[in-house]
Amino acid sequence: MSPTEQSPFEKVQNPYGTIKNVVAVMSGKGGVGKSSITALLASALNKKGLKVGVLDADITGPSIPKVFGVKEKAQVIGEAILPSVTPQGIKIMSINLILENEEDPVIWRGPLIAGTVKQFFEQVDWGDLDYLVVDLPPGTGDVPLTVMQSLPLNGLIVVSSPQELVALIVKKAINMAEKMRIPILGLIENMSYFECPDCNRRTELFGKSRAQTVAAETGISLLGRLPIMPELAQMSDAGKIEKFESNVPGFFDEVINNLLAKSELKS
Repeated sequence: MSPTEQSPFEKVQNPYGTIKNVVAVMSGKGGVGKSSITALLASALNKKGLKVGVLDADITGPSIPKVFGVKEKAQVIGEAILPSVTPQGIKIMSINLILENEEDPVIWRGPLIAGTVKQFFEQVDWGDLDYLVVDLPPGTGDVPLTVMQSLPLNGLIVVSSPQELVALIVKKAINMAEKMRIPILGLIENMSYFECPDCNRRTELFGKSRAQTVAAETGISLLGRLPIMPELAQMSDAGKIEKFESNVPGFFDEVINNLLAKSELKS
């Protein structure tokens, strides 16, 4: 049995409140919109009246504060780190919230990065949360391994895009989760198609969708296919991603309803 299959690590705990569900968002490679999906997921859960936090585990490429428009730094009181809060009340923690200059690079080795992620879980005063959504860096490296081994995950959401190469890499991420015995809550295919705003015609710009095929081959649920929406990029850049759903009625509802219906999650 390989070291990852043994998974002998003790799960870290948060002493400041009760976190009912910890869900990580993972992708096999970068550039598929994983952080946007994380932010949209957190926002949609928050709009349903749930208490939500986002842990930005992408230490070397953090983007969560930017898409939420949060610039207020995290505060330290005693041994506790107080997370920053978005305009709509989502608690967030990211390395950019403790750096003096958010443009400073984080040039750290793997063990230090992994230790920071665990610290963001156990030393941040998250309070009582219904959901803590963890934005993982792409790939199957140190941080995803640390999160799967050390955090009390209820499950993983895997984000893909239609390209065949991405689908191959996504299968690696799925296989990693299965070896770590972490439940996979489902697959989201992002940038699946573009819908013309004038004629409503759908065009698959990145080729034919492989979402159903990947889901069938891996035995996981397809939570939804999300279109390419230029306004999403604009609102993310402006730090207003929490307002995005209100501009597209019904967007993400199917994904959220499928997620909340999963028996692994506690309401």
